Amino acid sequence: MNSSAQRLLLLGANGQLGHQLAVQLQQLGQVKALTRAEADLANPAALRETLGNIAKTFHPTVIVNAAAYTAVDKAQTETELAHAVNASSPVVLAELAKAHNATLVHYSTDYVFDGAGTKPWQESDTTHPLSVYGQSKRDGELAIAALCPKHLILRTSWVVGAYGGNFLKTMLRLAAERDALRVVADQIGAPTSTELLAEVTVKLLQAMSTAADNDARWGVYHLAAAGEVSWHGYAQHVIAGALQRGANLKAKPEAISPITTAEYPVPAPRPLNSRLNTHKLQTTFALTLPAWQVGVDAILDHIISGKSS
Repeated sequence: MNSSAQRLLLLGANGQLGHQLAVQLQQLGQVKALTRAEADLANPAALRETLGNIAKTFHPTVIVNAAAYTAVDKAQTETELAHAVNASSPVVLAELAKAHNATLVHYSTDYVFDGAGTKPWQESDTTHPLSVYGQSKRDGELAIAALCPKHLILRTSWVVGAYGGNFLKTMLRLAAERDALRVVADQIGAPTSTELLAEVTVKLLQAMSTAADNDARWGVYHLAAAGEVSWHGYAQHVIAGALQRGANLKAKPEAISPITTAEYPVPAPRPLNSRLNTHKLQTTFALTLPAWQVGVDAILDHIISGKSS
């Protein structure tokens, strides 16, 4: 199959990642982008019927799932909903992809690991999620791998984009309201932009457009920007960058105090070590991933300077 002839079914088109994918995937062919209102993963039975009807006429060659339940703390009490969206509905997608001999792209998270140690996590490391959210994402991964041969599961961390809500925008809002901020400094990871995620997704789909079911390249990959930083260091970078671009903020970088995870109690435990080893992705597909600052700075340009991201 020529990649230009691909028919791509995108779920979660109104989320921060889905919004970016809806634009980028058009390089590959015809995109049918579905919002949560059109295809709600909270109801797997209804999703099966909806997508089954769409597939009869659209005949997808690629299914990209950018939809997810990501309210990490709420998931501790909304267990059934989190599992419906993150585990049960991916079963529906995997079965649909297999039935149509389609590729399934699914995004997962560093939260499938327990965050122990300081070594970047490899794809082969044992998963041990600490939270309901992490468990639901892990269960979704396992279901897809078991049901759909042609799958790409992309684990990422600290997703950020110009569209939608995220940590970067929260920091800008709080820094405009307050003189000082307190941010956790003992959780380490890499902010990864939706633009990078979408760009790499396109490259992977191009590379795998004619791959057979038994191609060894199918599977799980870690996809995160290069480098590492704490949430505290990330916040300081965002505020400094925003001020350089002319933003009117009360809080300055030096007024952001580092605190420990223990000092900021939340319902769901967070992994302290969210570092992801991306060697497998980079070597398999001959990619070089940019430093996390590149994506963050591009988002600041877009939000504050009005430049195209």
